Amino acid sequence: MASTSSLKPIFSSPLTSSPSPPSPQKPSSLLSFLHSTTSTPISLKLSSNPPHNNSHPRSKSFAVTNVVLKTDTSPETTSVPSNYTQDLGSPLTKPTILVSEKIGEKGLEVLREFGHVECLYDLSPDQLCSKISSCDALIVRSGTKVTRQVFQASNGRLKVVGRAGVGIDNVDLQAATEFGCLVVNAPTANTVAAAEHGIALLAAMARNVAQADASIKAGTWQRNKYVGVSLVGKTLAVMGFGKVGSEVARRAKGLGMNVIAHDPYAPADRARALGVDLVSFDQAIGTADFISLHMPLTPATSKVFNDETFAKMKKGVRIVNVARGGVIDEDALVKALDSGIVAQAALDVFTKEPPPKDSRLVQHENVTVTPHLGASTKEAQEGVAIEIAEAVVGALKGELSATAVNAPMVPPEVLSELSPYVELAEKLGRLAVQLVAGGSGIKSVKVVYKSARDPDDLDTRLLRAMITKGIIEPISSSFVNLVNADFTAKEKGLRISEERIVVDSSPEFPIDSIQVQISNVESKFASGISDNGDISIEGKVKYGTPHLTSVGSFAVDVSLEGNLILCRQVDQPGMIGQVGNILGEHNVNVSFMSVGRTVRRKKAIMAIGVDEKPDKEALKKIGEIPAIEEFVFLKL
Repeated sequence: MASTSSLKPIFSSPLTSSPSPPSPQKPSSLLSFLHSTTSTPISLKLSSNPPHNNSHPRSKSFAVTNVVLKTDTSPETTSVPSNYTQDLGSPLTKPTILVSEKIGEKGLEVLREFGHVECLYDLSPDQLCSKISSCDALIVRSGTKVTRQVFQASNGRLKVVGRAGVGIDNVDLQAATEFGCLVVNAPTANTVAAAEHGIALLAAMARNVAQADASIKAGTWQRNKYVGVSLVGKTLAVMGFGKVGSEVARRAKGLGMNVIAHDPYAPADRARALGVDLVSFDQAIGTADFISLHMPLTPATSKVFNDETFAKMKKGVRIVNVARGGVIDEDALVKALDSGIVAQAALDVFTKEPPPKDSRLVQHENVTVTPHLGASTKEAQEGVAIEIAEAVVGALKGELSATAVNAPMVPPEVLSELSPYVELAEKLGRLAVQLVAGGSGIKSVKVVYKSARDPDDLDTRLLRAMITKGIIEPISSSFVNLVNADFTAKEKGLRISEERIVVDSSPEFPIDSIQVQISNVESKFASGISDNGDISIEGKVKYGTPHLTSVGSFAVDVSLEGNLILCRQVDQPGMIGQVGNILGEHNVNVSFMSVGRTVRRKKAIMAIGVDEKPDKEALKKIGEIPAIEEFVFLKL
């Protein structure tokens, strides 16, 4: 690991010694990898070299400049020019910390013990860009947009951005990484406050508290109009059983409610301890009287509550959202309210905040709204302030905490040698988690590395982190990297074990193949289950590109680019043509296709790489082919 000495370049040299660097056709994936795994301003110089032979990836050289931090708590202060890049390890100055939105006083006290603190609120984007070049750290809440322009204007001086809260939608993470700026957040301090607000909205909605209050203040007395519903004996579906969701469940049980939950990562034993049943997504929304949302906003959950999902709910369901506004299609919710599918909604968050004054959703008589108050208690605000202050101070000292959401430091030799396998590791994780059926709590993941090298001569921390990233990030608000991978997995109740198997291959390459196994879960694609009962997939790097080489007991060979369709079928002539024709009719381009079988003319798996996501009609037609026994579409 790079040492944390004073602020200066640790290395800046071409890394060309690896026999299998990444393919020159994929610079974007390399940038994505570096964004996830380096703590540096990144300067890439890509140059393609002729391939050595057909079995080796084409060579590429690149230079990376790595910067690490260490600071001193010396009390002396000396003014320096704003364009001077200071060495925080020297006694010349204490670091300057800009706080652009209000945080609790106790957090400010932590910051003042370490550095010079400036509290400047309501800065315009231009004012922030003008100020930031004289600051070493910036602390924001949700209102300040930390854009690429902010990092550019800092001229390399800004070393850490602290987000006082969980979400970091307002911080440009890629720009932060490119400019060598660490980003940290405060994910734990407001848990109880958010849960309490969720329960408050649940009860207020059920008893029409807000509407009745407004009615009396308007001079009317309408007892009959505002008859509510009881909570006791009703079923509450908690969508997302993390810290906040589990606290909501605990309190709802105390109110006499029957609580079910959906969360692919929730440990079943923790749920059982609270008297909560873990169920599939459709079962949760289809049986609940009340639904409380605690899901992160990710590409997989964006507008997951839409016309289709509302149609699956019980008529008269009531919905509470104190998580993220974007998980609900707000137009679809208005229609569901108008039709009576949704009887009432209580919302603390919105797709756009603040929402438009004429929003039909906000003005709907069956909707109770609050202005994003989930974390707004005095106790939570102080807790968040202390948590983010300690994280920022630690970062300025050169420490990397588990709340870092970008930019871990990676030794150059590990980065160079393992870079072709990083994308493979993450994609195998993404594929494996998509094979898990809803309602199955993921507890145990085993990673098997096959290599010609001695097991002790193989540093797999980076690969394990990327597999963890692939498994957790698609349906989680967590940002996983080398720094926080093990912490995040433990927090999710996920046990990652590793096995190294020596095989007869070239020791010139660090890895022959990577296999990911998920134990004790149900699979939405039965053929993905291996002989030992685990979901199992395996892959290799070929010509600089990640390839899927086995699914369950079936051998395949398909490049992991675009998206993937897996079909189990009767092994008979014409199958490739039938599926290919359907995809062609629906304007879906096939990039790769591979068929693996166990016994001739018995069963086979067809793996099809596609550039676009097939529409529902295309997938329906594929499923209706008589010889196809099961299939699954997987997003990469």
